Amino acid sequence: MTNRTAEVTRETGESSIRVWIDLDGAGDSDISTGVGFYDHMLTALSRHSGIDMKITAAGDLHVDGHHTIEDTAIALGQAFRQALGDKSGITRYGDATVPLDEALAFCVVDVAGRPYVVHEGEPEGQVYALIGGSGVPYAGSMTRHVVESFALNSGLCIHLRLLAGRDPHHIVEAQFKALARALRTAVAPDPRMVGVPSTKGTLNA
Repeated sequence: MTNRTAEVTRETGESSIRVWIDLDGAGDSDISTGVGFYDHMLTALSRHSGIDMKITAAGDLHVDGHHTIEDTAIALGQAFRQALGDKSGITRYGDATVPLDEALAFCVVDVAGRPYVVHEGEPEGQVYALIGGSGVPYAGSMTRHVVESFALNSGLCIHLRLLAGRDPHHIVEAQFKALARALRTAVAPDPRMVGVPSTKGTLNA
């Protein structure tokens, strides 16, 4: 399996993003988006997926965190797609159930080449939660948006379901960690797999 790294830059009138990843890393990260809680979540995503990440973002945080958070997820998805290459030799599917105190999240990933997202289970009030200390907060509504932006640009099918949860911080973190663990399995090399794990011979369409 060739070196699975990628670097993506994204420049718009709302943000400037740089993402570098190594799918075969050790979960090391250097992340700065200006949204502290999002940095925390991306650090957890890196650590528990085993994917090294370097992410820097500068955006219109004087408006709110939405554009910076979304554009970072878009660039991360694009880098992920590039790093996967033709997907030869990967496991393809991964799933994980992850607790964080009272919160419990379940995620299934298919590196299918056909983006799709099912995101369910968050309590109704989660979309109104503002999470974070000093600085720009992370809106609870953004978790679904991050997953959708990442999936659409990486070509992943992601089913993410919150099974239990009360604390807004725990709800988000359990979901990011479940996604991370599912990704860890899905992108891992399968020593028994020769070529692309698909009967149609491609996972890029």
